[in-house]
This record gives sequence, structure tokens and C-alpha cells, in this order.
Amino acid sequence: MHRVATGRYGAIAQWLHWITAALVVIAFIYGPGGSEERVYSPARDFDRQLHETLGVCVFVLAVTRVLWRTVASPPESAPTPRWMRLAAKAVHGALYLLLFALPITAACGAWLEGHPLTLLGGLRIASPLAASHRLGATIAKIRTWLGDAILRLAGVRALAEIHHHVVMRDGVLLSMLRWVARRK
Repeated sequence: MHRVATGRYGAIAQWLHWITAALVVIAFIYGPGGSEERVYSPARDFDRQLHETLGVCVFVLAVTRVLWRTVASPPESAPTPRWMRLAAKAVHGALYLLLFALPITAACGAWLEGHPLTLLGGLRIASPLAASHRLGATIAKIRTWLGDAILRLAGVRALAEIHHHVVMRDGVLLSMLRWVARRK
């Protein structure tokens, strides 16, 4: 007999989760990537502006999620082995850390390289930092690794959720899927 998680995340937590996930994937797809010359070439303006806009949105959503978590506690989870609980907490914490680190390192890297953030609609956010092109390039390289890391970690998390659903049948996946009816 499998024990089932006792509840679901609330609608707001679920929407924040799925919107954040979608924006991260879209930002990855539209990230211009490559050399500084390629990223800031006029031919890549739309992709870069969309990517930077999505990055700001992800940062705002991450802050909102943390604030929401202080007022809305998560549902009680199904009993799982201690190592699984610890792994889940570590992955969850790492994903949150990356949701903050990616936009911060992107902005700092751009600013240190001497580029403003340029959002869709032409809004430009000038650098509050003194230019240091070498440091900016290093931070940009680290940010690329972080971008790959968040997608890999999210993939591992998705596989774990599928394992919970298919093998353990404990309702963990359903706790974040509002539109799926829970079996009794």
C-alpha cells in the first residue's frame, strides 16, 4: 500500500511555479548565447531584449515565490525515505538559488561589460557598476554554466516527480498539478 501526499499546493503557488518554469525554458531558448559580439549584434536585439525581459520577470517571480511561501505553507508530503527528503530539499534549494543567481549574474555581467539591460519596449537599465570588462566576461561565462545547470537540475527534478507518480504512486506530482483530478 502506498501512502499518499495529503494535499496540494494552492492555486497561487502552482501558477507561480508553472509560470516560472515556462519563463525559464523560454529564456533559455531565446538566449542569444555565444560571444559578446554575437549577443550584442543588432541582428540579435529582439532575442536579447526578450531574454533580458524574461530574466527580470523570473527574478520578480522568484522574489514573489519566496514571499508567498512565508504566508502559504506547502502541503504535507507523503512519507518517503530520509535520503529522498534530503535530496528533494537540496534540489529545491538549488533551484531557488539558481532562480536568483541567473538574473543577478546576467545583469552584473552585462553591466560590467559596459552594456545596459535593454528590455522589450526599449526600457534601458543603465549600469550602477563601474565597468570591468574582464570581470564581466568571467561572470557571463559563469552565468552560462548556471543556465545549463538550472535546466539539468529541473530535468532531474521532473524525472523524480515522474518516479513518484509512476513507481511510488504517492501523489507528489499531483500536488502541483491543479488541473488533474486526484484519484481517491
